[in-house]
Amino acid sequence: MQVRESEARIAALEARFASLGEQDLFEKEAIQKEITQIREQAYASLSAWDIVYLARHPKRPKASDYVEKLFDDFIELHGDRAFGDDGACVAGLANFHGMPVTLITQSKGKTLEENMKKNFGMLHPEGYRKALRLAKQAEKFHRPIITMVDTSGAYPGKGAEERGQAEAIAQCLEVFSGLRTPVIAIVLSEGGSGGALAFSVADKILMLENAIYSVLSPEGFASILWKDEKRAEEAAEVMELTAADLKRKGIIDTIIKEPLGGAHQNFDLVCDHLDKELYRELLQLNMLSGDTLVEKRYAKFRKMGLAYENM
Repeated sequence: MQVRESEARIAALEARFASLGEQDLFEKEAIQKEITQIREQAYASLSAWDIVYLARHPKRPKASDYVEKLFDDFIELHGDRAFGDDGACVAGLANFHGMPVTLITQSKGKTLEENMKKNFGMLHPEGYRKALRLAKQAEKFHRPIITMVDTSGAYPGKGAEERGQAEAIAQCLEVFSGLRTPVIAIVLSEGGSGGALAFSVADKILMLENAIYSVLSPEGFASILWKDEKRAEEAAEVMELTAADLKRKGIIDTIIKEPLGGAHQNFDLVCDHLDKELYRELLQLNMLSGDTLVEKRYAKFRKMGLAYENM
């Protein structure tokens, strides 16, 4: 049974449960038992398409949730000092366990109105240039950088192309590869195309268990390769875009465990796992010199293809 189908069944059972009175104790217990059984069966062996569904789940926590939960004294900074501000890139200064850090996130909204303002997490060039501005500032003051990846891709509109979308992404790749301060990237949900890669040139890449990270969406892959978007489920399997796939290939460093049903089922537990891993990595990276960080980062990305070839 696919996760989407199981959730529909669980929703129907929960509605039935809510309609029962206190006298229906035995029926309530039976419903709860059935819900548990359905959930355990559905999540026992997730397909790649199931994970795509969970990565896109409307209740899945957004970057703003993690910023609020994990960091103190967040001060948002705006603008790229060239064109304007991009609401899809929420970035600024914060404290993490007493350490000053720079946060650069790809931010989706929780409602349709918020998503319209944030362009559904698809950055314009000014978003990437804002990220560049803050990254250079972080390097100047020796602050670690933490990026959060959550986008289906960079915005492909006419205005974005006119303002140099590809050039802005290329600048991110170049600048982040040479930063003399620690950089940690966290793939929260969707990591798609160059739009995600611009925030992923890091010393360590952490990825939530039910997130995806790929060159493009399964729908785009199916449309280009097979001229049939309906084969997206098949494409998801071929693309090897899950956290387990990417860890096996050596593209990411750490998988952050999620509870049964996805991060939205127990957000506090996910944050606890992420907090511990992030703290551990920062302590280790802060011990390295700027030259060592750059050398190790360069070697990390140079060997990715070789690691895959030798599998």
